[in-house]
Amino acid sequence: MKKIKIAIIGSGYVGLPLSLEFAKFFSVISFDLNRVRIKELNNSFDRNNEFLKKNFLKKKIEFTFDIKKLKNCNFYIITVPTPIKKSNKPDLSHLVNASKMIAKCIKKNDIVIYESTTFPGCTDNVCIPILEKYSKLSVNKDFGVGYSPERINPGDKINTIRTIKKVVSASDRKTLNKIKFLYKKIIKSGIYPVSSIKIAEAAKVIENAQRDINIGFVNELSIIFQRMEIDTREVLDAASTKWNFHNYNPGMVGGHCISVDPYYLSYESKRLGYTPQILLSGRKINEKMARYAALMTLRKMKKNNISIKNSRIAILGITFKENCPDIRNTKIIDLIKELKACKAKLFICDPYADPGDVYKQFRVRLFNINNLNKIDTIILAVGHSEYKKIPIKFYKKISNFKNQPVFSDLKSNIDKKLLEKNGFAVFRL
Repeated sequence: MKKIKIAIIGSGYVGLPLSLEFAKFFSVISFDLNRVRIKELNNSFDRNNEFLKKNFLKKKIEFTFDIKKLKNCNFYIITVPTPIKKSNKPDLSHLVNASKMIAKCIKKNDIVIYESTTFPGCTDNVCIPILEKYSKLSVNKDFGVGYSPERINPGDKINTIRTIKKVVSASDRKTLNKIKFLYKKIIKSGIYPVSSIKIAEAAKVIENAQRDINIGFVNELSIIFQRMEIDTREVLDAASTKWNFHNYNPGMVGGHCISVDPYYLSYESKRLGYTPQILLSGRKINEKMARYAALMTLRKMKKNNISIKNSRIAILGITFKENCPDIRNTKIIDLIKELKACKAKLFICDPYADPGDVYKQFRVRLFNINNLNKIDTIILAVGHSEYKKIPIKFYKKISNFKNQPVFSDLKSNIDKKLLEKNGFAVFRL
């Protein structure tokens, strides 16, 4: 195989880890349209807090927004986002635009690999035709195409790109062998080749759909058990003592994967004439959990004679998951909207989220938790490790005990009995 030079399109949560790993062995161009992001990366700064400055040192890598610099590469890995529209249909605009751009760069014997999550058949039916049209080359005759779904878990320092098994697929055997060689350099846990690109696409999309369905199930259990006046967490802990019980936690499901991927699969399924039942029922329940959490918190407040209007409510966390600055498709914003509609005064805190990004995207101001006082209700919305470490006496200090304050622990991170012993009325999912 001739000297490998890799272009990675997208320098975000997926593209950056790939770039840094591949740069240990090959020459890498990491491309992104976001000029601010490129400038930061060239200064060895990752605003996502996934990598430190030392991770950038001694790497054969160039960060750029200049398309011309991609033309000398022979492997192109596309890691652009695949969100959904307001209609819950796939938004393929980033994928389409990236394919058009790369098509103008590829040459004979080059290989294009897609890592972006999408529905089975998208690479074959949407991406490859674009590559052929704009390059005037033919797949398998002039260039190869592969699909290797990303399995990045933001904020996870244990399950990293090197330790997660890599599924790979390609348009033909020759291309598959080259892709296997490439990824074997950086993946220590093994490569898993599959027979077609559609199989790899399907495997990725059901990974997250399965989790969505399971979380939807425990969310429904939470609603049922609330009416039965029994604690969901205690029920789950008890059931978990059986060896084959799979423990999932109730909660709001946001982010760019679990809350999005089921819509990709259901979209293609509907197009083929079948409307999924279980897949969409789980999604329907999960979409309502922010409203449900707000409603139950407000009920708890009323029960404790706390006037909702002008009440002071602290919401701890706005990112879509714990220990991560990512605010994409966070469901906490839905919670905020529900409470704002009741004219409550909200104080949102988050040690990970960038205040500028939060205000720009949501027009929400972030507060320092140490400056809070006279809080009527605390909502622990995101299970950041910092919030777990805070002693109960601090939560007592910032709370208003004119009436019994409410502690709405949506992640069940704090000892319920300890909160109650310290004077809080507790709600948790």
